[in-house]
Amino acid sequence: MGFFINLASLKTIVMYKIEVCLSPELFDKYTLENKIVVIVDILRATSIITTMFHNGLKKLIPVNSLKEANKYKNDGYLVAAERNGRKVDFADYGNSPFEFTTENLEGKTLVYSTTNGTNTINIAAKSESVLIASFLNLSSVAHYVVNQKKDVLILCSGWEGNFCIEDSLFAGALTEKLLTSKNFTTNCDSVILSLDLWNIAKIDINQYIKKIYQYNRLINLGMEEIVNYCFRIDMTEVLPVIEKYYLVNINK
Repeated sequence: MGFFINLASLKTIVMYKIEVCLSPELFDKYTLENKIVVIVDILRATSIITTMFHNGLKKLIPVNSLKEANKYKNDGYLVAAERNGRKVDFADYGNSPFEFTTENLEGKTLVYSTTNGTNTINIAAKSESVLIASFLNLSSVAHYVVNQKKDVLILCSGWEGNFCIEDSLFAGALTEKLLTSKNFTTNCDSVILSLDLWNIAKIDINQYIKKIYQYNRLINLGMEEIVNYCFRIDMTEVLPVIEKYYLVNINK
């Protein structure tokens, strides 16, 4: 009996590439064609944005400058704005997730400006596909990315252009989930670094984060409850994405 292989029955496994950009300062080093950009700013912008949409926000307009945010305020928009951890004087809200309740946000449009996160969003805004991620919606983000069948670039907001641990931890956590799908691979050292950090930290995440600079800076500003909230995993399934110049939730 001869040996026969039905070539039509063999399925080609397409592998998609994972990359991590550790700072917006490095973003222009990456190619973006046919790629999903996942933006993360754990402390605190993307965690806050996730919370806003979880509580019913309709649309979010990210702006870089306080001047632009104040102009929107004068035009009648609700504005959330902070600099260096503190709410600015003309804003309706600062940067605490506990301010953004369903009562305040349901069906509304909000203008948002932060020290780092909104700048990162606007840097990546012209990419083909941009998704906002946090630990709060980690599994929802992973599921979405797997189903898009594209390469993925995880863009860490960092702090004032520099590397920060918390964003890289998230990059490692998301990488771990993507690799379990068997359709993703990587040759990026930043991915390996992030995954190694996550494998160390996840053993006792609450203890590990105490060494992070931003954790301690915010704790010293009296924000311990806020910081701990930002490391909660899978609180929601919302998926904020960029459409034109604003963000909407596509997983309602």
